[in-house]
Amino acid sequence: MAQILIVEDEANIRRVLHKILVDVDKNINVSEAADGVKAISMVDTHTYDLILCDIKMPKKDGLEVLEHIQNVSPQSAVVMISGHGDLETAVKAMRMGAYDYISKPPDLNHLLQTVNAALQRDTSPNKKVKSIAVPKQYTMIGNSEAIQNIHNMVEKVAPTMARVMIQGPNGSGKELVARALHFKSNRSSAPFIEVNCAAIPTELIESELFGHIKGAFTSAHKDRKGTFEQAQGGTLFLDEIGDMSLAAQAKVLRALEEHKIQRVGSAKTIAVDVRVIAATNKNIKEEIAQNRFREDLYHRLAVIEIHVPALNSRRDDIPLLADHFLSFLTPKKELLPEAVVALQKMDWTGNIRQLRNFIERLHILGGHQISAQDVSTYTLS
Repeated sequence: MAQILIVEDEANIRRVLHKILVDVDKNINVSEAADGVKAISMVDTHTYDLILCDIKMPKKDGLEVLEHIQNVSPQSAVVMISGHGDLETAVKAMRMGAYDYISKPPDLNHLLQTVNAALQRDTSPNKKVKSIAVPKQYTMIGNSEAIQNIHNMVEKVAPTMARVMIQGPNGSGKELVARALHFKSNRSSAPFIEVNCAAIPTELIESELFGHIKGAFTSAHKDRKGTFEQAQGGTLFLDEIGDMSLAAQAKVLRALEEHKIQRVGSAKTIAVDVRVIAATNKNIKEEIAQNRFREDLYHRLAVIEIHVPALNSRRDDIPLLADHFLSFLTPKKELLPEAVVALQKMDWTGNIRQLRNFIERLHILGGHQISAQDVSTYTLS
């Protein structure tokens, strides 16, 4: 029998939540706490599968209760209940390890879907698969302070379920950060599926993400799984999500809230267990201000934000990056120190991608020892 604790100071809301949960499933046992101190006392003496906790509580607030639960009962899923104006605190709670949050007054379907997903999550020891080493071709290279900060953030965030928004200019290495988060997570043995939202026409993005059934549209000759289903148990990387249409954003938001999707043309819902990582080269807050990006989706995705710097702002990493890219090429060639200095003086508007392509060009066209003259000669005007 599932054990659920409702932590809420408003008696009417406690009563409604209690009735909804018990009426839906007789195998649920619901307990109640009217303040944070009582909730902490109950967590100390009982084990709960799920705890619904209001953010604003007397005596001990919701974040204090959440922190205590994580210390004494980390196996318990915690869903925060946020009132109007509490959204930033709800996002902070997810950064601390909350499973999800729902808004007041709770939508019945959203509440039940969130509760069901939290109770059905796999907490067995076999779920904790040891993370694997990041393959060489996906390794983030550099000793700069900015890159070290990203490495530290990845180590902290990767083992969690937190969704991540990666921001940075084109070619700066956002995909490498996403892959590092995947390989260092407990999902590393499951798929990593990447979707370039900017490269898919608006009319096809829904089918790409959620799949379709045969006959859903003219060219739908057979059933097809979307990327949410393909990434089941693993990681879905939504690259350049800032280019996604508002209509598609609304459906992604719904999938994140309900942990379910519907294929195009089908009325059947499919449960999905994926960790979503998003990336964009745009200033999302400016996009929100211009009504081009949904603020509610931003808050769902940006539980953790990682900013990847432009290569021009970390030129000290260029020697390591150049050697790294050369190591993949044969025959082996040497990059002379004078060439490295020349590389560090160039303007890398295309960032890491531009440097990698230029190193390949130098390897093909330059001498056995790549010189500063080679750098100068083969730089495109």
